[in-house]
Amino acid sequence: MAYESLQLQVTDGVAHLILNQPKLGNPFNAAFCADLGRVGGELAGRKDVRAVLLKANGDFFSVGGDVKMFSQSLDGLPNHIREWAGGLHTGVQRLARLDAPIVAAVHATAMGGAVGLLAGCDLVYCARSAKLGGAYTKIGYTCDMGATFTLASRMGLSRARRFLLLGEVLSAEEGLQCGLVDYLVDDATLQQEAEAAAVRLANGPTRAYGELRRLFTTALSQGFERQLEDEVQSLVRAAATDDAREGILAFVERRIARFRGR
Repeated sequence: MAYESLQLQVTDGVAHLILNQPKLGNPFNAAFCADLGRVGGELAGRKDVRAVLLKANGDFFSVGGDVKMFSQSLDGLPNHIREWAGGLHTGVQRLARLDAPIVAAVHATAMGGAVGLLAGCDLVYCARSAKLGGAYTKIGYTCDMGATFTLASRMGLSRARRFLLLGEVLSAEEGLQCGLVDYLVDDATLQQEAEAAAVRLANGPTRAYGELRRLFTTALSQGFERQLEDEVQSLVRAAATDDAREGILAFVERRIARFRGR
């Protein structure tokens, strides 16, 4: 499937999902909103994807919302936003439901919605020179992309609230300290290290990863007893997979497990 604002390449179980409007700064514009919904659907339907590596081309990871696009239709903007968010949030939901873990490689500045997208990834690798900004309130906007959930999950509720209210711009080091970034790496080795992590995950027990990803979306939003039951049900489903059988046999036979994502 062809995309206007994205590239998708799948190699050895790793889907390389690349923001690809470099001349514009990879904005979250109408094309991106539509493409994210479509690519989420494609990834959800593919059986060969066992990890996703999210990255971007150009001097920015993403400048966030396309303010120039917003300015061209101020009177009709509320309705346009409702339309654009349909594709955007469909994509976010579909990515969140994948069995495949998502690794982000942040090589440069990421602003607004891009930070919400990154915060929803399972592992965030960030170059030392990158910056991460909560830019919404600078233009009088609130957030999207599930940012209130993903940022609060990573940073804690009060820290995420401050980040968004003040429109803070964090250095990569500050992002690491507050939990927004998982691994701070040299610019020159970022892509190599992030891809190595994605490959490692692509060779893991994909179905178990999916169960864990979904469990964490409800970990703090429902009662303890309900979460215990959900963990049991997830464990039962995982135990029925070929990968679980292989993992047990490999452990007993003292060899490295060869997971196939089934």
